[in-house]
Amino acid sequence: MYDNLRKGMIRMSDCPQCNSKAIFDPPQTVYEDYYHPQHVDVVHQVEVIRRHHCVPVYHHSTSVSVKDVFYGDFAGETSARTLGLRGKHR
Repeated sequence: MYDNLRKGMIRMSDCPQCNSKAIFDPPQTVYEDYYHPQHVDVVHQVEVIRRHHCVPVYHHSTSVSVKDVFYGDFAGETSARTLGLRGKHR
């Protein structure tokens, strides 16, 4: 087609006999979106619940009992007498 145009064929738009006219397509809608900040308060409610628990904490104590044990002839000086601890001499 382009070869024929080069050889002397006249294009339609260049023809003095043809009147030009306009053809309109149906309009197309083009949207331009603009965003503007809008202040919105969002309230986050927090409820604090204080839970109290009894927790056993052990405190160790010692109960001491003392017992006198006499062996053998306790009236004599050579006898072993103990006060709660075996083998301890008086």
